[in-house]
Amino acid sequence: MNNSISKRLEQYTVKRPQEVLLVSVEIAGEEDQIAIFKGFSSSLTRPTAFDPDVPVLQDEAKIIKIDRVASPYNPEAPRYIQQGLSWDNMQVLLSQMGV
Repeated sequence: MNNSISKRLEQYTVKRPQEVLLVSVEIAGEEDQIAIFKGFSSSLTRPTAFDPDVPVLQDEAKIIKIDRVASPYNPEAPRYIQQGLSWDNMQVLLSQMGV
């Protein structure tokens, strides 16, 4: 599972602690927004398991978009680095970083 989408995005934020990823997904027909920061994922719309080994972002989730936001994340006034990235665009960044 080291190459799962969730693990790759979490590793990206470990390597870039100055960024927060806001991932908009669709899981089983329902939308969710997941924040990923310093290697940890948390749902912003649903309960998140206490066990960090339980993935918040499941591999079967459909990624709608990914926003890169400067840390610290302020939901009232986010400082976007890049907005609306597709999974394909994000994979290019991950590959450049060796993630």
